[in-house]
Amino acid sequence: MSAVRRDLLPDSAWVDGSGSLWIGGCEVTALAAEYGTPLFVYDEEHLRARCREAVAAFPDGAAYATKAFLCGAMALLAHEEGMQLDVATGGELQVALRAGVPADQLIFHGNNKSAYELAMALDVGVRHIVVDNADELDRIEHLHHASGVVAKVLVRLNPAIEAHTHEYLQTGVADSKFGFAVEGGVAADAVRRVKGSAAFEFAGVHAHIGSQVYATSSFAKTIEVLGAFAGDTDASELSIGGGLGVAYVGDEQAPTITQWGEAVRDAAVAAGVNAKITAEPGRSIVASAAVTAYSVGVMKPIAGVRTYVAVDGGMSDNPRPVLYGSGYEAFLARATAAERDLAVRIVGKHCESGDVIVAEAYIPRETAVGDVLVTPVTGAYGHSMGSNYNMVVRPPVVFVRDGFARLVVRRETYDDLVARDLVIG
Repeated sequence: MSAVRRDLLPDSAWVDGSGSLWIGGCEVTALAAEYGTPLFVYDEEHLRARCREAVAAFPDGAAYATKAFLCGAMALLAHEEGMQLDVATGGELQVALRAGVPADQLIFHGNNKSAYELAMALDVGVRHIVVDNADELDRIEHLHHASGVVAKVLVRLNPAIEAHTHEYLQTGVADSKFGFAVEGGVAADAVRRVKGSAAFEFAGVHAHIGSQVYATSSFAKTIEVLGAFAGDTDASELSIGGGLGVAYVGDEQAPTITQWGEAVRDAAVAAGVNAKITAEPGRSIVASAAVTAYSVGVMKPIAGVRTYVAVDGGMSDNPRPVLYGSGYEAFLARATAAERDLAVRIVGKHCESGDVIVAEAYIPRETAVGDVLVTPVTGAYGHSMGSNYNMVVRPPVVFVRDGFARLVVRRETYDDLVARDLVIG
């Protein structure tokens, strides 16, 4: 197996004469030595470039989907680059506000927002609440009766479009927990209710068909459905949501954010849509901006079966392979361009046989215990979906740029793990 594909690495990545990987002007093995492993390393300029690309691709409004990766530094970075932020819980809302993002730049999502979360969003004055169901409309009307605050809303539609992606990542099919169904008139009834109630200010409609979608034609179809529906509603905004896929392994190809935007705008023109077209990219902003650095702890060859390579992280810092069967590449930080001639299974340290990071990996035969092993394209849904399973501590996050590394999320400690435990001794 040849060296890892260059476009799977962050924009600033380069390999020095000895074969060592550098990102943002910092040597990855040196970062691992300083901050320990596992370690998330983000190329800050890569993040900023993708944010700027999204703003250019969707000039009517681009909101960063914080579920992909959120910390204070990322929230502030996206805001600095002109993006709004899409938050889906009170916790995500709190992180964004604490980072200094103005409330009117926040779009509040979620299929089961509590009354407390809705009150929080209304109190701070978020830009839009994306309403998902009739029970949520009831809650907002109840809050309005108590406070008089009017909710500016987008009505989330379920367009019954089957995006070509993993079953668990499809959110726009008829059988989904998300949105008001267009078919059967449910969505039309919801819009009529919103427009007829003093509790709401109707701004437009929203749809999100799924995640890790490669075919821009799926988004074009969504625009057709949204445009046809919105034509009779006076919607000023159509949000296409997010879901643009990225390449994780060598045989995958994905559209750029720019190509995505062009396809959506072309579809809007063809459908005669006059409303503003907005979007909510997440994975495509952050995924390939980061790598995860692990330390090899065990090399375990089993004759006639396979070789296991166990690292010091696992499903607690990257649950995607367990959840979705997602594929990843792997390579040595000190020998990035080396031939990968040893077939292995890379596993974590958790008490689960399914704790697999890369099921069929190829790494250099020279790999040894103590080496720093890297998996690329881990900037989305690693940190944000991480857990403390087996009471492991969650990894730190560093942003690198122009030869400097800054710690934006520190490593958890054992004290952190017991901080909420009220039964001691």
